[in-house]
Amino acid sequence: MEISFDLTVAWALLLAFSVYVYVVLDGFDLGIGILYPFFPEKRDRDLLMNTVAPVWDGNETWLVLGGGGLFAAFPLAYAIIMPAVYPPIIAMLLALIFRGVAFEFRWRAGRRFSERFWDAAFIGGSVMAALTQGIILGTLLQGIEVEGRAYAGGWFDWLTPFSLLCGAAVVAGYALLGACWLNMKIEGDVQHRVRHAARIAAFITVLFIIAVSVATPFLEMEYFQRWFAWPGILEVAIVPLLVAGLIVLLARSLFVEGRDWMPMVLTLLLFLLCFAGLGVSMWPYVIPTELTLWDAASPRKSQLFMFVGAIFLVPIILAYTAYAYWVFRGKLDPDQGYH
Repeated sequence: MEISFDLTVAWALLLAFSVYVYVVLDGFDLGIGILYPFFPEKRDRDLLMNTVAPVWDGNETWLVLGGGGLFAAFPLAYAIIMPAVYPPIIAMLLALIFRGVAFEFRWRAGRRFSERFWDAAFIGGSVMAALTQGIILGTLLQGIEVEGRAYAGGWFDWLTPFSLLCGAAVVAGYALLGACWLNMKIEGDVQHRVRHAARIAAFITVLFIIAVSVATPFLEMEYFQRWFAWPGILEVAIVPLLVAGLIVLLARSLFVEGRDWMPMVLTLLLFLLCFAGLGVSMWPYVIPTELTLWDAASPRKSQLFMFVGAIFLVPIILAYTAYAYWVFRGKLDPDQGYH
């Protein structure tokens, strides 16, 4: 594949980076909510939530950057994608809002019923947000019906077996991220239970990765040719080979005590390779196989103006995000806080 690194490509890479950072940061955040039902004791739930209390709201900055960047740099794609996925988008936003409210309100819940209600809201919001994000991804991959320069599909075109498969895969993947994060941040009996949950989540996530990877090439002929046509298969084969290697390393790290950071690092790399696989399938389309990046791009002067601002803004966001994680590094003691 010949790639021309022009301003449009630079914007596409910036948006892909923003989405990836959002997925891995808010992914473990949502993953904790997904794991909540397996830790029914209040003390354990408080401990789990405290591991992300200092950073959870900042993680969603990247979602705003990704959505705003899509609107600014690729307005035609934004205008077509949004009507195609309005129901899951609305459900995702409501879930994130309700989950954020639950995050704060559960600390002030004075009665047992109230606390259980907000815990249920936290769990439901986390699961729904993860599920809808996967459904949106699946909808984009399976293709959106376009006529002229507008969405031409129906209200429920997003609801297919493949999109639901992608939704379930994201839920499992976020649960794995959450378990690996907790493995880094806590100690004792809860950590042992978290590691057990991480092994189960890793197994389920791998099954979903295989299922989605097998199904995707059959969605579009161009996908199939991209992955299996000769000699291109020699170039793209490195992605599944690296995924297989990472899965082996991840499995070993989850059964070996010590180096609690290793499963998290390997999971982040696994997600990165999954993103690379998506890039292999979709390039150079922003809406496969209807609209390329250049078809959907805003005027060059607009892209340049916004890109200059992004060059200054993104490093600032990265800096304060890194500082927040550095300040609250290390293990969390349930009685004394971070140490």
